[in-house]
Amino acid sequence: MKHLHRLLVYSLYPPRLITKDQLQHLYQYVIMLIIAIIIPTSAIASVTCKSKFVNPITDICWSCLLPISIGPLKVGGGSSPAKRDTKNPKSPLCACSKGGQPIPIPGISLGFWEPARMVDVTRSKYCMVGLGIDLGGNDIRDTGTYNRAHGKSRMSHNSFYHLHYYIYPLIYWLELITDLICLEQVSFDVAYLSELDPMWNDEKLQTLLNPEAFLFGNPASQAACVLDCVSASVDLPRDDLFWCSGCWGNIYPFSGANADHVGGVQNSSLLTARVLAKMHRVGLAKSTSTTDAKINGKICKKQTALKIKKSQYKLQMVYPKSTRGAMGCWPIGLSDMAYSSFKEYPWDGQDWSYVIWRKRNCCAF
Repeated sequence: MKHLHRLLVYSLYPPRLITKDQLQHLYQYVIMLIIAIIIPTSAIASVTCKSKFVNPITDICWSCLLPISIGPLKVGGGSSPAKRDTKNPKSPLCACSKGGQPIPIPGISLGFWEPARMVDVTRSKYCMVGLGIDLGGNDIRDTGTYNRAHGKSRMSHNSFYHLHYYIYPLIYWLELITDLICLEQVSFDVAYLSELDPMWNDEKLQTLLNPEAFLFGNPASQAACVLDCVSASVDLPRDDLFWCSGCWGNIYPFSGANADHVGGVQNSSLLTARVLAKMHRVGLAKSTSTTDAKINGKICKKQTALKIKKSQYKLQMVYPKSTRGAMGCWPIGLSDMAYSSFKEYPWDGQDWSYVIWRKRNCCAF
């Protein structure tokens, strides 16, 4: 480095002609040159799209389909997070009107978990992590960030990520089961891009449009989330504490910013819960689990739910690692200490994609 410095000095100014002002000018030139090289490089690196097309066969934890229930009878249940289940109707029989017919058609009360949605959590704008596609837009402005909060403890960090929400009816898409009326028979679609949502990076605007967020920012409401954390760790999260996401943090506000970033897996799970809650809030997600098997009861069709029903969802990571086995999928709010090991690492392991498993109770004819 010393010889390089001398070479620059001697090449620009002969030894007998160098003055103090010229030497200062040379130092300024070198500093500007270093800044011009370093800043664009780091900016490009910070928004590099890291993605992979999720293999619908090998990357999916198909054991998360279980348990399957007929009325109160279950097959494949258990105490592990991947096998936990919501309450099911007590009766194995049901009856629903179909096609506008006045006489209900009898059927069987069926319950199962289906891969229904997929969510990307990314630092790069328009980086479709789970599709292996980069749509561009990797400019510096409004990209995701991860920073340590200035003047705070080493454990205090803040971050911002973009999210993409996909309609992902995998069973119907692959035609694994073609004659079950309970399956969601829709095509794949990109339902939400946070890059197009001005509220995703503006917490104040988000709070104005969702004023209930003011009620859940106080210490008492936050303390109640401890109960949700315990409930999610033992069984499933509490649906009555809809503003909590268990051990992950507060669901409100519906934005990509997190002032208490503990780890990438915890933060990406929290943001996934937020976008699910946001979809419920705007009417794009519905309640699909129920214990009501009465004639033409709630089991006959999906119900509008403006508050998220957390117990009907489980998350499975499919990028950067695909999870399997007892921890193949987990309920909203379960402590990330149980499944986050080796799921975050430099370069390839700083963006995430999750398949959303959704509980479905229906009347199968």
